[in-house]
Amino acid sequence: MSIADKQQEILGELSFFPDWQERYEYVIGLGRKLSAMPEEMKTGDKLIKGCQSQVWLDARISDGKVHYLADSDSVITKGMIALFVRVLDGETPDAILSTDLSFIDKTGLKEHLAPTRANALNLMATQMKQRALEFSVP
Repeated sequence: MSIADKQQEILGELSFFPDWQERYEYVIGLGRKLSAMPEEMKTGDKLIKGCQSQVWLDARISDGKVHYLADSDSVITKGMIALFVRVLDGETPDAILSTDLSFIDKTGLKEHLAPTRANALNLMATQMKQRALEFSVP
């Protein structure tokens, strides 16, 4: 499944929920399904700086594909990073770097977040791309 297909799938799933509160509950549920990040991996170098909540992001490459592991001390923030992990995990660095992540704007979730949390979405997307860049072959 392509990155664009994954984005469309998420938008389709969210469209089943008529109000934003139900959408948030769904996103929180996605966060609960993220693979657990071991406590010893929650180090300062994995922390996404600038987020109101603590958000840790780890990225590894295997067989040319980037694999992300993420966690947060906030359930909604963990759900939001879960959206990005779902879209980008298992993709090549080049595919990640060339991806437009504005699908998150189409979810309608950003409109109901405090400005600092909405900004965190941009920081998460930027950091995921930055980690992919580290694996990119020049």
